[in-house]
Amino acid sequence: MVVAPIASGREAGLRDLLGTMSSTPGAVDPLNAVLPFGRFGRLHFARLVVLDDTTMGDLEACCLPRPRVPTYLAFIGDCDGPLRDFLSELCARAGEGLRALFSHCEGYDAGADLLSWLLERNVRPSANYVNWIGRTVLQVRQENALQRALSSKAPRDALAAGGDPQQIRRDLVAFAASEVRAGRLALTPPEPTPLGWWLANLLHAIAVPVAGLVALPFLIVLSPLLVYLLRARETGDPEMVARPAARALRDLQQLEDHDVTNQFTAMGPVKPGLFRRGVLIVALTGLDYACRHVYNRGYLTRVQTIHFASWTFIDDKTRLVFASNYDGSLESYMDDFINKVAWGLNLVFSNGFGYPRTDWLVKGGARRELKFKYFLRRHELPTQVWYKAYPGLTGVDIARNKRIREGLDRAQMTDAEALDWLRLL
Repeated sequence: MVVAPIASGREAGLRDLLGTMSSTPGAVDPLNAVLPFGRFGRLHFARLVVLDDTTMGDLEACCLPRPRVPTYLAFIGDCDGPLRDFLSELCARAGEGLRALFSHCEGYDAGADLLSWLLERNVRPSANYVNWIGRTVLQVRQENALQRALSSKAPRDALAAGGDPQQIRRDLVAFAASEVRAGRLALTPPEPTPLGWWLANLLHAIAVPVAGLVALPFLIVLSPLLVYLLRARETGDPEMVARPAARALRDLQQLEDHDVTNQFTAMGPVKPGLFRRGVLIVALTGLDYACRHVYNRGYLTRVQTIHFASWTFIDDKTRLVFASNYDGSLESYMDDFINKVAWGLNLVFSNGFGYPRTDWLVKGGARRELKFKYFLRRHELPTQVWYKAYPGLTGVDIARNKRIREGLDRAQMTDAEALDWLRLL
């Protein structure tokens, strides 16, 4: 997530330039002249969004100081491999477009090294969710091509008439092998995970629980004070859950439902005070740990419609930016979270200003459905440019295609397993 404040008087020109990158609102041209996202084989999702939070006035309405914060341009991407490698490729192949975009930002120097300039403004998320850690763009595309090829070849009439599933599978395996030899299909073996990544991930898996154990005695001693501070704030914090403006809602809806997958970008102020900021930091640390080590194989708790999501502090941890890529409509996305993981939403977002009132940090909040949906819509930002590397594919599709490839590679199957595999096609 590269974030840079927009220079005074340059926002209108920047918005005009961003507008040239999409064929229609919400539908980016993957080969646009500014940033041809489609030419980068390691990029899953990307967005360019103007971070202009219109809800900051809620602080003044509640007689709280309104900090002066800039309007930012943010470039957010989900890519395979190390960040520096991807940004190096981006600068080498689309440097002119990047310079055209960020020339509208403060501190931009046309003579500076572009890669260094971007890295200096990169902000690491406090929590990051990846649907399936290790799955690359190349794998998704190749497995989708495999599914389409096998599906077109599978003799459905013979299967319906009681054909031999083992023989049908053998024929399909032979067909796939011939397509690979002819160069019409590619099934590239996955690259080995770098040893440095494994070591860093293992260290993180150990260090966070150890830090929690060290802090536990202090938290137990301080628990009466912490409970008092929490309940005092939960009962006293103002709620700002007005209905979103109709025009703003229409503008957001124009950018949605152009594909089976949608984007969501939201931003808002953290509730004032060190207590709320501390609770949010701890909650995001736990969330990030769970995403890295527990929910990394297709599910975020019971929700399986999310491809990528990130929670990122800006402005010295006084505001939080949330960005996600998910399947289905926003309404179904919100309902999924309310019905399946409302407590998790409360744990994090209740520390944001204006959130529906919670009880004991995890109760209430998102369970107040209408207020919660108003809160999300009011803090949602229009995403000017959004790219997906594999349009038309949901997370369920990608998981199915993975199972098809795994079944293709198996040496033997029972009749029942072969029949289940054929049904995936």
